[in-house]
Amino acid sequence: MGLLSGKTALITGAARGIGKAIALKFAAEGANIAFTDLVIDENGEATAAEIAALGVQCKAYASNAANFEETATLVAQIKEDFGSIDILVNNAGITKDGLMMRMTEAQWDTVIGVNLKSAFNFIHACTPIMMRQKSGSIINMASIVGVHGNAGQANYAASKAGMIALAKSVAQELGSRGIRANAIAPGFIETAMTAALPEDVRKEWMKNIPLRRGGQPEDVANTALYLASDLSSYVSGQVIQVDGGMNM
Repeated sequence: MGLLSGKTALITGAARGIGKAIALKFAAEGANIAFTDLVIDENGEATAAEIAALGVQCKAYASNAANFEETATLVAQIKEDFGSIDILVNNAGITKDGLMMRMTEAQWDTVIGVNLKSAFNFIHACTPIMMRQKSGSIINMASIVGVHGNAGQANYAASKAGMIALAKSVAQELGSRGIRANAIAPGFIETAMTAALPEDVRKEWMKNIPLRRGGQPEDVANTALYLASDLSSYVSGQVIQVDGGMNM
């Protein structure tokens, strides 16, 4: 269909999982892809090759998304390599779960840094580019637990709630410059991370999903495509839950 033909998308944490699914979906719709991960290993190289096979420009970049100066330098390099940055997907994220009474300061700081501060870093660096272009779509990958909270994930939930509020605030600041910002809050998505959960935990999750199945990375990617394209040209400051109707 070519919904993103001629556009460049920057996607963080996209060597695998949901980020990879988004990158492939965007590329299939004609977008050139710049994606990052902490290291570009065999998985990252394979992802880059898979994307390039779709006939678009693609380059993978090693990046510590939580580092402000490094992010600014990286975004400048991507702008030089691709000529524009039209779509930013803040997908980089980690978990370091634990009950509040046992959570260490390091667990808190690391999750907030990688999940929330990285989104600030990339938005801060991309905003001048998008303002000069007078257009842009920013998508923050939040989570259902950022909407409802979750026991044992105070750090992760706080980081994802912050990403929702960040998107809403940026939407208000930059709307007059033609820049939209939204958030996606996935529920239980079938990825390598959720596959590693104990079976009893998975079954308990499923009980709370009216559709009685876990989501696929493509379900999230389809929503990201909507928000990245002109199909959502009048949608900004929103959070879309992709969760099968989950009741937390």
